[in-house]
Amino acid sequence: MAKKFSNMLFLGLAAVTLGACGPQGESTDSTNTQKDNGNDYDLLVWEDQAKSDGIADAVKQFEEEHDVTVKVVEKAYGGQIEDLRLDGPAGTGADVITIPGDQIGTAVTEGLLKELSVDDATQAIYTESAMQSQIVDGKVFGLPKAVETQILYYNKALISEEELPQTTDEWLSYSKSVLGDDSYGLLALWDQIYYAQGVLGGYGGYVFGTNADGSYNPDDIGLANDGAIEGADYIQQFYDEGVFPSGIVGEQGINVLDSLFTEGKAAAVISGPWNLAPYKEAGIDYGVMELPVLGNGEHMGSFIGVKSYNVSSYSQNAELAEEFVKFISNEENSKVRYEKTEEVPAVAALAVDASVLESESAAAIAAQSQYAELTPGITEMNAVWEPIDAALQTIATGKAEAKTALPQAVDQIKSSIAAIQN
Repeated sequence: MAKKFSNMLFLGLAAVTLGACGPQGESTDSTNTQKDNGNDYDLLVWEDQAKSDGIADAVKQFEEEHDVTVKVVEKAYGGQIEDLRLDGPAGTGADVITIPGDQIGTAVTEGLLKELSVDDATQAIYTESAMQSQIVDGKVFGLPKAVETQILYYNKALISEEELPQTTDEWLSYSKSVLGDDSYGLLALWDQIYYAQGVLGGYGGYVFGTNADGSYNPDDIGLANDGAIEGADYIQQFYDEGVFPSGIVGEQGINVLDSLFTEGKAAAVISGPWNLAPYKEAGIDYGVMELPVLGNGEHMGSFIGVKSYNVSSYSQNAELAEEFVKFISNEENSKVRYEKTEEVPAVAALAVDASVLESESAAAIAAQSQYAELTPGITEMNAVWEPIDAALQTIATGKAEAKTALPQAVDQIKSSIAAIQN
């Protein structure tokens, strides 16, 4: 869940100074290896947690072809930028990192990422939205490795595929009918914009408007327009009716939601592909499908998250690091990584590959992606998460109405953006 690590509004401002002082002027000569600095490797790669097996064979091949040593360390991908802020200037950061696409804009502003030289032919192998997430002001700062978006998981022991409600109205009715001390229907974290935007957007709310060239306009915020308020009022019904327990509101909500599903107490949850393995390991026989249709007849949307490989601007071996990013992200290696990790590849040809779409989860993600939007990757997005989440939580707990809470949140967002821009 990428956004959980994007909530540091002003951390980046201090790091801009560091970015200006250090990495841009340092040598990027590919002969200046980590081994020369006393390490036993040429490249340090930070891979996502429990994902290094997906690139193990490719890493070995790269080492043999280039006569180098690559060290791979697993780290939570959402927090790698934060680690690089500290470890980069200290000389202990990775050469290659993997991060959420919505962090690219902030990382570039802070001077943490090296621009890559990627020709049009290479860019063309990726899906358009995935590649777009890596471009800032016309410059490429990474290559996409995987895409993810929310899907609906259902417990086959509690509800069959034939019984599945097709709309959120039907899910509300079903959830009321099965509600008990240890029994829930559909659960979702709609007190967080990362999940709630799928509802708000269906009613006409939006985070940022766009300019004529397709870029985001941070001065145009649609999180308190009539559609957003209508969507938030719709969400509030699920809390008012008690089908969403109070425990899934706030920071611990995700843990409670996961526990209720893995303990067999919830028939369905809205989550992401990061739970494919954990839910299976918990012994739940689940199915997955795209998100349902909303009460107004619009299909529920979602944010598309893009994971990417990027080169640190602090790297002392940046040319080799860039070669590695291009190699590890190519079609062949992307397919192997998918087979081993089940992360849906960002390569366009693989998105329609029969062997990929044989997977129920990949097919569900592909289907939902038709109704999804990129998580805005501009720095101003950092100002959005906390205020709007706080507003949604006051709505969920009945402490405020949408028509009051959302405009207040947008005012706070605008003030924070003004501080960033000035």
